[in-house]
Amino acid sequence: MTSEVAWEIPEPLSACEVRLDDTTVTTIRRYGNAEGRRLILSHGNGLAIDLYYPFWSLLADDFDLIVYDLRNHGRNDVTSVQMHDIPTFISDLYRILDRTDECFGPKPRIGVYHSFSALIALLSLSPIMAEASGSRGPNFSTLVLFDPPLYRPSVSETKFDELAELLARRTRRRGNRFPSLASFVDLVSYSPSLARVVPGVHELMARTTLRKAAGGAHYELRCPPEYEARIVDYVRGYAGMVDFENLPCHIKVLGADPTLPFAYLPTFDLMQMETVDYDFLPEATHYLQLEKPAECVAAMREYLDRAS
Repeated sequence: MTSEVAWEIPEPLSACEVRLDDTTVTTIRRYGNAEGRRLILSHGNGLAIDLYYPFWSLLADDFDLIVYDLRNHGRNDVTSVQMHDIPTFISDLYRILDRTDECFGPKPRIGVYHSFSALIALLSLSPIMAEASGSRGPNFSTLVLFDPPLYRPSVSETKFDELAELLARRTRRRGNRFPSLASFVDLVSYSPSLARVVPGVHELMARTTLRKAAGGAHYELRCPPEYEARIVDYVRGYAGMVDFENLPCHIKVLGADPTLPFAYLPTFDLMQMETVDYDFLPEATHYLQLEKPAECVAAMREYLDRAS
């Protein structure tokens, strides 16, 4: 099952390496309008920022786009699983933002993050986290967050843990050998959690989340299942730690439709939080940027124009 729509990622305007530790490097890539407001974008657990091209391509005319893959994801090599933890991802974020200013010049930062990277951005705002990493903190002017995994009042902490444990077990059992990109596309085409994505996303997911295995006999996931499951384990311990009463920047949260079954983990209902501008996108699941990219962009633009 293939789509006639083919999403092709263009070459960036420029790119810059970021050394995260002695063995790990990621690359920040610049697209869009260098004179526009700066958006810094990343992705969810197990995915890649190139997969979100149907969303961020709609921003290229007006915004200065800085995109990057989390360690052990996307275009990056796989390094130590022991360093694949939330404190390390927070430290990585500080380095990525500092390096962005060094490479492309300083500008006010608008972070645009989905799911796990949204949780990392929220946790990075904590002075305790910044002090532990020896950083001044990320200093965002605004955050636009898509469906971050946080406790929902209607779901107890125990229930959240049970769901996270179930998701981690399923992730560890996931197959990691695919004879071809087409076989992966056929598999995800029948996945209920990816049933609403726009045409061409299944093929784009194959190209951006798989790589040829050593020897070239098959394809494997760029973020191995054990690494992805490890993050789900960590989310259980950190999802309730965000201090929403002391947020140092403007924050917009756009969630999945709460009447639909969640596709990742239950998300906190932020409707009553005075410090957060919260809304949800009707008929959209956790993968809302891949299902309704134009609507996500419209909601984000409206907020940024109003908050600026």
